[in-house]
Amino acid sequence: MKNIAFILGIFLFVLPIKAQENLPISKQEVLAKVKENNTALKMAQQDILMAKGDFNQTNAVLLPTIGISHTGIATTNPLMAFGSKLNQEILTQADFNPDLLNDPRQIKDFATRVDVQQPLLNLDGLYQRKAAKAKWNATELQSERKQDYVALEADKAYMQLQLAYKTVEVLQKAKESASENLRIANNSFRQGYLQKSDVLAVEVRVMEIDNQLQYAKSNILNASNSLSVLMDTDSNQILKPTDSLTLVSETISSEEFLDDRKDIQAMESISDAYNQQYKADKMSFLPRLNAFGTYELHDNEVFQGNAKGYLFGASLQWNILEGTKRFGKAQKSKAELEKSKLELHQYKAESQLELNKANRMLSDAKNNIKLTQLALEQSKEALRIRTNRFEQGLEKTTELLMAETQYSQKQLEYYATIFQHNYALAYVIFLTKE
Repeated sequence: MKNIAFILGIFLFVLPIKAQENLPISKQEVLAKVKENNTALKMAQQDILMAKGDFNQTNAVLLPTIGISHTGIATTNPLMAFGSKLNQEILTQADFNPDLLNDPRQIKDFATRVDVQQPLLNLDGLYQRKAAKAKWNATELQSERKQDYVALEADKAYMQLQLAYKTVEVLQKAKESASENLRIANNSFRQGYLQKSDVLAVEVRVMEIDNQLQYAKSNILNASNSLSVLMDTDSNQILKPTDSLTLVSETISSEEFLDDRKDIQAMESISDAYNQQYKADKMSFLPRLNAFGTYELHDNEVFQGNAKGYLFGASLQWNILEGTKRFGKAQKSKAELEKSKLELHQYKAESQLELNKANRMLSDAKNNIKLTQLALEQSKEALRIRTNRFEQGLEKTTELLMAETQYSQKQLEYYATIFQHNYALAYVIFLTKE
């Protein structure tokens, strides 16, 4: 019984560990899953459908409106009773008897009516349709730019995951070196070559690395969670990049943002939408021409239609004055148009400023790569020399610990600089992408 409980305990202990096994994933897989599953991109697609729905509503400016109704009445009202008989085509000479005209018996009338209205000339509606089309186009462009931005965020999150694993790798090697130095220090202490304080200093260094290693492993979890949210997958899964963090080099030709960038085009379309809306408000001062027609079936039985008739015509409507409502509406739409132009101008200026900053950040990262690489090589050689001297009893413990700490720091700085360079490069590409 005890053996069964022991085996069950081991199984329950191992099960959560297996559930936390690292899942290898490449950048291409990340980008593909983000494009397919990202919630922000799905919402952007719904925005497109909403804008398309607004545009489809404007079809009413071109297409007819058709309605069908079936109405049943029973009346003794003299006028209604006479009219119902007339509609049913059952009026006789006897119905002109004044007594029957003034006091008719109850009559039933069931009417089926088809109403058709066809716009012929609604200039304000046509410009509103153009405004809706421009808004729909702007929403599509914004969605495409959103895809580029989410891809940049996914790329950044993947690089953060790479950096987190590289940090763990560096610290694990530093821990191995520190543990070896601790072993040598203990041997030297037992032989009387070192003092107890030197051994304690090495032990403190080992504990410091353990603490840093714990934080680095937490960063792996944080980076995995960030990627999982972008991909809309299981956030408890620990991800592991299939490729390591390495320096990416690519030539950037443009130092100015492009006017045909998707977000710039979207803002231009929005400005065009305001322009079309302003024109629509001005056209509302003009008359509207519409055609109309009806087709009716009448009978004294439900859903029958022995008598029928039609009517068609056209109407010219012109609201001369609606107080100052239309004047105020046109004034507002003109102000919105001017504001959109200013926003577009400001956005272009801010985009150029952002690109300038990104180019400088990339240039600084390139210079920093050279410096950190040189510092890494020098600290590595210094550590090698001091380690050899320490093993021979010719170097102080404090000097060795300082060299070891500096080498670990330079390694972490070097990989952090690679991350900064790669992200700066990706950001510049994003800012100059059409």
